[in-house]
Amino acid sequence: MTDPQPENGAIAAELREMSILLERQQANPFRVRAYARAAATVDALDGPISNLYARRGRGGLEALPGIGRGIASAIEALLQSGRFPQLERLRGRIDPEALFAQIPGVGPRLAARIHDELHVDTLEALEVAAHDGRLAEVPGIGARRAAAIRAALGERLARRQPSEATMDAGISHALAPEGTPSPIDKSAHRARPPVSVLLSADRAYREKAAQGELPRISPRRFNPEHKAWLPVFHTEQDGWHMTLLFSNTARAHELKRSHDWVVIYYYDEEHHEGQCTVVTEIYGPKAGRRVVRGREKEKA
Repeated sequence: MTDPQPENGAIAAELREMSILLERQQANPFRVRAYARAAATVDALDGPISNLYARRGRGGLEALPGIGRGIASAIEALLQSGRFPQLERLRGRIDPEALFAQIPGVGPRLAARIHDELHVDTLEALEVAAHDGRLAEVPGIGARRAAAIRAALGERLARRQPSEATMDAGISHALAPEGTPSPIDKSAHRARPPVSVLLSADRAYREKAAQGELPRISPRRFNPEHKAWLPVFHTEQDGWHMTLLFSNTARAHELKRSHDWVVIYYYDEEHHEGQCTVVTEIYGPKAGRRVVRGREKEKA
């Protein structure tokens, strides 16, 4: 029977491509070298990396030379699902709507609505939204449906070791009783960059994009002519690694805001990770100012 897990060579190739794309996109040379070293490590293993992971989990991956928490997380994702969301994003090929539509009770239309409303593109980020109340506010979902989606996500993501999954995504897969404060909510709010850092990165991205200083990728979605129009920016501020792109969602294009809404993907050295969207506020006292969606009340 063929082993369903990716072979070492295939995983090394994904890591190597990540290194190449980061270099082309002017990312930190340390990150570029880190992925190249990790690819060489995986290539040099005597046995299948899937066997090592089956025996020792994430810790076994992190014990390999040149593989830290972030790259171990990427390898784990490849072993579990065959997907490497960060690489797909930099290729311009990520399709969160198709991913969300695989969740029981979520069809294509609802998946598109979730993506357009929440601006999340991974199951981990969607689970955070399911726990902090944002998912229930999406039209057509509500509290009961959000709870069902949350349970389905918890079951699907439970293959990760709980403590490591919490560290990676700032969430826990243990479902607390209704109305009970949980460590998920505390971690999700603690393990994220300050608004001031996000707005600083957003400002730098938009300035560099306007001046034509950034490399561009060709997104698969909403790009029938396959043009490389989407600027990508990698930066580090206040201990956070960030990748910024204009929002390439159906809603952003419909409202002609695809060059205003900026999506920021971030993680720190402890591998707390997440994403947010920065927009120009249209209404209220902050009209005309840049705000982080969902964090408008926080001081910059």
